[in-house]
Amino acid sequence: MADRNTTKPDADDSQRRLAVLIDADNAPASMIEGLLSEVAKYGVASVKRIYGDFTSTRQTQWKQALLKFSISPVQQFAYTSGKNATDSSLIIDAMDLMYTGRFDGMCLVSSDSDFTRLAQRLREEGLTVYGFGERKTPDAFVQACDKFIYTEVLRADVATTESKPRARNVRKQKPGTAAAQDAPPAKPVEAPSGKSGVLPMPLALLRRAIEDASDEQGWAHLGTVGSYLTKIRPDFDPRLYGQRKLSDLFRRDTRHFAIEERAGAGGSKTIYVRALD
Repeated sequence: MADRNTTKPDADDSQRRLAVLIDADNAPASMIEGLLSEVAKYGVASVKRIYGDFTSTRQTQWKQALLKFSISPVQQFAYTSGKNATDSSLIIDAMDLMYTGRFDGMCLVSSDSDFTRLAQRLREEGLTVYGFGERKTPDAFVQACDKFIYTEVLRADVATTESKPRARNVRKQKPGTAAAQDAPPAKPVEAPSGKSGVLPMPLALLRRAIEDASDEQGWAHLGTVGSYLTKIRPDFDPRLYGQRKLSDLFRRDTRHFAIEERAGAGGSKTIYVRALD
């Protein structure tokens, strides 16, 4: 078995080596473009594999996407009706890839809770696990991942990108004042109730994250707040609440939150947020 601690490259986040493993039986082909764009935020997809019975007409859309996005299909025949052999094949490959010691993380694309233990095992070995699934995904699998992204959000992102671009009205803001600029609304995603529409602001959760990371004056570094939110809610995503970025989420609600930009080293700017009474 390879020593993962000595074989991993010392690289920044953008060069982290990731394996993308897709369960074709439990993932829609319509989100593949958005999925790979999302994966690129976390690292390089060194391996892209999809598992399923591609002799079935159910996988027609996936077969059309394989060549375009350079995804390697792993054919798994349905030997017995009602039994899903795809899961076993994906799990075996994931473990084999883990033991090579060449990867920093894995992206498990499925809405199936059968991969819960796999996600736990990969994290125990030190890999970062990114889950991708529909909003029907059981909470057990969601919580087993370091980060979980709902595919409805990815499809909405692709639709927004393909639409006609529009100018954004961005105004500079003085340090120490609440932001007044409006972020463009995201396309509605599927709410838990099944109705279309963005979710309501999770005020209690956001306040708790700020409080945990704040200084004596109540200001908290935006990056630290984001890290806290992901740790306690792997499926937290600003796009679920109608905004593309966490900073936009706070800027949207000037009644409850204030944003401050502070000058950093080399002319860079750091964003801080504070909860208002």
